[in-house]
Amino acid sequence: MFKLLGILWNSFRMAVQELRVNKLRTFLSLFGITIGIFCIIGVLATVDSLERKVQNDIKAFGNNTIYIDKWSYAGGPDYPWWKYIKRPVPKIEEMRFVKAKCDLAANTSFFCSSNVNVSYLNSILSGVSIYGITEDFNSIQTLDIAAGRYLNESEFTRGTTSTVIGNLVAEELYGGAQKAVGKQITYNGKHLYIVGVIKKQGQSLIGGFNFDECMITSYRYFSGVYNPDNSSPYIMVQGKPGVSSAALAEELRGVMRQLRRLSPSEEDDFSCNDVAQFSEVVGGFFGKVTAGGWAIAGLSLIVGAFGVANIMFVTVRERTSQIGLKKALGAKRSTILTEFLLESAFLCILGGLFGLILVWLLSMGLTAVLPFPIFIAPNIVFLALSICIILGIVSGIIPASIAAKMDPVVAIRTK
Repeated sequence: MFKLLGILWNSFRMAVQELRVNKLRTFLSLFGITIGIFCIIGVLATVDSLERKVQNDIKAFGNNTIYIDKWSYAGGPDYPWWKYIKRPVPKIEEMRFVKAKCDLAANTSFFCSSNVNVSYLNSILSGVSIYGITEDFNSIQTLDIAAGRYLNESEFTRGTTSTVIGNLVAEELYGGAQKAVGKQITYNGKHLYIVGVIKKQGQSLIGGFNFDECMITSYRYFSGVYNPDNSSPYIMVQGKPGVSSAALAEELRGVMRQLRRLSPSEEDDFSCNDVAQFSEVVGGFFGKVTAGGWAIAGLSLIVGAFGVANIMFVTVRERTSQIGLKKALGAKRSTILTEFLLESAFLCILGGLFGLILVWLLSMGLTAVLPFPIFIAPNIVFLALSICIILGIVSGIIPASIAAKMDPVVAIRTK
């Protein structure tokens, strides 16, 4: 044990000495390792953080939830919008039928929306979304309330003028969530009374709900002010625990075809959009981006490996007499081999640490300008160090083998 620690310490000391004595040569040789680690860890950290943000935004649409809409959310260059635009929009009566007939559904909600300008006293805020929803919406979305409360059953049933507003609306018009509760908010000459404020959600990268800039009202109230057919309506259906989204979508398709009395030869005049499919598509996309990052970083790492190998060849030549003396005093081949391999690994780790410092600086800069934070996960740091150790062993194996096989007599005479 003590012998191994001695070898480790000696190898580390020699690696640091190499960096201190031959600063420029060692730096240039390690530069490839630094850039390679910077590239791969920078890409992995950024992609991982971005994917986490997008996946969380997708989850905001509801876990295991199907959206019944006239539009398909698939998109693509050949999107047949001309076919979808002719479809009928979902109705509140259809939502009630689905709720009664779908055995796999746990929660079902109707949703429609419009954009308005809102005001309080002399303050005006434009581009605020007003959402008209039914009772199960909060069970699908699970909104966190920062101040006040959510709409209660009586307010849904009677369609009162109560509303829950977003955090940004509360900040801009009232100066905070607590100050907004109990106040009146005005839009288009109409008044709503604030009973609660939603906790800050943050900006979404994929659209969807904007809970920071919204007013949530009951569908009964909303339909008394706006025509739901012209307010982008759709039905949200969340499956029961253990029910797959594919099974739920298939049952909903049968229920909707029955409801709209479509014959077997007729196409669906609705779409059952599965949110889970978006998550799979996103995962595949980011996987390709990560593979591209590995390809770019791989070139730098190969260059860096040759640089470290060059250092080790020069080091072996410079220390030939020392190697001969060690072997003459009884040092084994395995000891010499291990010392040089560990020194090579330590040099790569030093280059990798410089790369990690650059990634850390990059993450702080990107976090300041991007709408999501950049995380350097512990497993990514472990991956970086593992790459450095492997590169060090691969780069140093030939020089270390040459050192281990030297004849002690010949090596001592070498100047």
